[in-house]
Amino acid sequence: MFKKFISKFKKDNQENVKKQEESVQRSEDTIENPQEEIKPIENEIKEKKEEEVEIIKEDQAEEEKIEKAIQKDEVIEEKVEDSKEKEEENQIEEQKTEKKLSFFAKLKKGLTKTREGIAGKVDEVLKTYKKVDEELFEELEEILITSDAGVHTTMEIIDRLRSLAKERKITEAQDLKELLKEILGELLEMDKSHALNVESSPAIVLMVGVNGVGKTTSIGKIAHQFKSQGKKVLLAAGDTFRAAAIDQLEIWANRVGVDVIKHQEGADPAAVIYDAIQSAKARKMDVLICDTAGRLHNKKNLMNELGKVAKVVDREYPEASKEVLLVLDATTGQNAIQQAKIFKEVTDITGVVLTKLDGTAKGGVVLGISSELDIPVKLIGVGEGMDDLQKFVPEDFVTALFGEEN
Repeated sequence: MFKKFISKFKKDNQENVKKQEESVQRSEDTIENPQEEIKPIENEIKEKKEEEVEIIKEDQAEEEKIEKAIQKDEVIEEKVEDSKEKEEENQIEEQKTEKKLSFFAKLKKGLTKTREGIAGKVDEVLKTYKKVDEELFEELEEILITSDAGVHTTMEIIDRLRSLAKERKITEAQDLKELLKEILGELLEMDKSHALNVESSPAIVLMVGVNGVGKTTSIGKIAHQFKSQGKKVLLAAGDTFRAAAIDQLEIWANRVGVDVIKHQEGADPAAVIYDAIQSAKARKMDVLICDTAGRLHNKKNLMNELGKVAKVVDREYPEASKEVLLVLDATTGQNAIQQAKIFKEVTDITGVVLTKLDGTAKGGVVLGISSELDIPVKLIGVGEGMDDLQKFVPEDFVTALFGEEN
């Protein structure tokens, strides 16, 4: 029994020793080949790195796609913006063209009576006379005189027509029409500036002229034009002698939406202009438009009044660009030229506003003003509407006068 126990103990002991040896051997093997244990870990790390690299590549590719899309959108947006800008520019140009055509249409319509009085009669005469001769020139001379171009101006035009016809060897009567248009265009240009000198701010416009010619109405329409251009406008009621002149100017000011500087009726006009200039300076106005009295029964009084106003303007507002506009009524014909001569003696007139041109056949007075007075016509009234006081463009005037399209 004991022997059996010993034998079993030995056997168990041998087995334990064998297990220990195997364990030690495994440990030794592990120590001898450490790479075998590390390799799986390295492979796992490598795989993770490769996955990360792939993810980074995918992210970069996605970013590149997004960047390209953004650039494409920006290009599209730029194209859209360019397209919008071009469209806006085209619309502005179309509006300018439409406005110009609208103005020309109004001008053409406004010159209907004058056109019938000049161009219509010229056409009739040229059809009657086949050849150019002295009798034809006399007929054309009469047409111009009866349209109130004035004797002096008419003689100048006919002499020029006769000379050019001979120089260019024109023998057919119909060919004189183009020649006449050329001469009238040259006469109206005469190196004159027809634009208002109010582009730079501040500016002051003195309106002069006799009562009843449409001076106050012209002031209102000019104020409307300036305000439409975004300018800040102030009016001065310098005609303190005419009954209701101040009230009439206030009505126009309210209609246009501008302020008026005024005194009591009978006050000194120069004092009104002085206060208006101080107000214009303080309020940083772009344009100050001043009404003035238009009494012609006593030239000395007129000269004194306008002289005082001119001194105030020169002293108090030397930095302002200045216009002195003489308002004339086209329906008075040669009478308008006589008025202009008187005003020219008492003040330095820079331009003429010719009103009521649509209501007369005496539009030839435009030629007389340009030739005899050497004063540019700057604005013409061809209707009663707020926008019917137009800039005078000689080329457009001659074209409309002969009933042609611009």
